[in-house]
Amino acid sequence: MDNMLIKDKKFSLYLTEEEILKEVKRVADEINRDLQGECPLFLSVLNGSFMFTADLLKHISLPCEVSFVKLASYEGTSSTGCVKELIGLNTDIEGRTVVIVEDIIESGLTMASLLEQLRARNPKDIRIASLLVKPDLLQVDLAIDYVAMNIPNSFIVGYGLDYDGQGRNYRHLYQLADRT
Repeated sequence: MDNMLIKDKKFSLYLTEEEILKEVKRVADEINRDLQGECPLFLSVLNGSFMFTADLLKHISLPCEVSFVKLASYEGTSSTGCVKELIGLNTDIEGRTVVIVEDIIESGLTMASLLEQLRARNPKDIRIASLLVKPDLLQVDLAIDYVAMNIPNSFIVGYGLDYDGQGRNYRHLYQLADRT
């Protein structure tokens, strides 16, 4: 499907599942190489990163653990600028290597907030793996270790990302076709 309507917005195909999975495998290979000999904790940021996390971990050959945290800063198609922790981390990360698995980094404010919370728990190391990054929108200096794809400033749905709760289930990525 090249075009779709979600609620009141039109979206067009941006990246196919095949293109996405190729980049996810590349990121997994980089993590396997860089963290050889480690047993990292993969911290998946819900809801958007669930598909990326699942596909990424299929290619991780390291012993590892997985946990989840849920943060929110979006309403509709724009960030509220206010990060709310909805579900916290219940795993002890002191002395551990943590790989944050994020769906998309735009302003970086949500990630900066999460990094601050995690650093207070004294991990050995924190790495960031993001499916998508919008470098032109970054408002904070972030060291993003693993980037599947840099993208322009388009609103994206599919492969875990949503518009008002819908569209996460699509296997491809779609961009907003109209700006009305």
